[in-house]
Amino acid sequence: MLKFLSKVVVEYCPLDPRKAAAVELLAQCNGRKAKDSNPACSVELRRLPAPPPTEDPKLRPPLPPPRVLVTYLNGAEEAIVAAEGATAQGIRDQILARGRLIDTEQMFRDGGEKWPVVIPEEELGMSFPGIKPKKAEDKPQA
Repeated sequence: MLKFLSKVVVEYCPLDPRKAAAVELLAQCNGRKAKDSNPACSVELRRLPAPPPTEDPKLRPPLPPPRVLVTYLNGAEEAIVAAEGATAQGIRDQILARGRLIDTEQMFRDGGEKWPVVIPEEELGMSFPGIKPKKAEDKPQA
């Protein structure tokens, strides 16, 4: 996951019960396997302050939701809110999907192609004959 990122910042209030996904993602980012995939990626934790206590709990301002701020290698930044019901795996999948998209875009740009790739309407309607795999017996032996 970190191979697409240059910076990860995990923010949450320690008193917030919704912080589980953010804490789990932070643990995954600090794991040896993740660090080995991109040692240059910085991982930070920001603990948000709790609102001051009030006599009437109904008057207390709500806690800000936990969130993960990521900066991709191309400089794009994204804030992912770890709202109630969010999982670390879901956040991780979201980061990986965006990272793969950025990686694909860069491959096309390096190859001299425009991005996004535009497929002409007439090609979308064309039939595809398919490719029939050769049997092992038909392949020449080397």
